[in-house]
Amino acid sequence: MKIATIGTGFIVEWFLSAASLCEDAQPIAVYSRNESTGRKLADQFYIDRVYTDLNDMLHDDEIECVYVASPNSLHYKHAKAALLAGKHVICEKPFTSTLAQALELTRLAKQKQRFLFEGIITIHMPNYLSLKEHIKELGPIRMVQCNFSQYSSRYDRFLAGETPNVFNPEFSGGALSDINIYNLHFVMNLFGKPQDVYYFANIQRDIDTSGILVLQYDGFHAVCVGCKDTKSHNIAQIQGENGYITLNSETGYCANYSITTKDGTQVPAIRQNDLRLYYEVKDFMQVMRENDYETCYQWLAYSNSVMEVYETARKKAGISFPADQAPL
Repeated sequence: MKIATIGTGFIVEWFLSAASLCEDAQPIAVYSRNESTGRKLADQFYIDRVYTDLNDMLHDDEIECVYVASPNSLHYKHAKAALLAGKHVICEKPFTSTLAQALELTRLAKQKQRFLFEGIITIHMPNYLSLKEHIKELGPIRMVQCNFSQYSSRYDRFLAGETPNVFNPEFSGGALSDINIYNLHFVMNLFGKPQDVYYFANIQRDIDTSGILVLQYDGFHAVCVGCKDTKSHNIAQIQGENGYITLNSETGYCANYSITTKDGTQVPAIRQNDLRLYYEVKDFMQVMRENDYETCYQWLAYSNSVMEVYETARKKAGISFPADQAPL
């Protein structure tokens, strides 16, 4: 699968590093508005083609798939353009800014018979998949807690009066979009769509720099803390009447976990590849190689469900994005 990338941030470097380990993935082009920035990334990964015109890149017939890692607010625009050009698409989290955008991309992907994936690493991690198999040992679930907090290097600039993309409503930024979205995926891929959602956000200059997401389920609540303005020990716990599971890492990577019941504590976790995007890239390549649209559509339905909860939470906290009013 011959791939082009959009964006030049660290996440693109992670993607290209992961792709280098997957036989089916062959990055052949990068797009950047800045020639020198794009050339630096391309040279780092021995890629020949650098585009500064997106339309030119999308009309390169050799490119089969586009990896979208532009600012959040551009995910929809870039993914839609790639689909209209007949490319398969891998789009970074959060999938889009609104549910309507996600549904439109899904409709378009099905119409064009192209694969479309949300690049959310959590649900592809081996330890997460293993953890899911042990939930039943806990008995009735009564509480879930997640804390993924990471002080942003851009927060100092924000406090100084600047508006970096990650803290800018114009770019669909904020702590929910950037970091608490991992917690949301962690919970929803285990337990499905909640009955209700609440988001208690710390808002500065119209954007959430941190917040607590509360998901209401039948018989229990999930409490998800995500902060870009402080740091913390990152951890998640799933508490049932018969025991608990402790994830000793952020919910994105799922580095290590243990299960404690009346019979003692087990540690079933394995050592995962340090290239965090490796597992999702491998899964996406396999689905495309096997022409498995059924799995793709199942993942899309799930991503759309997450987008619905994400948008509801954001709006309940009074956080507005330009995309809320923008035409599709």
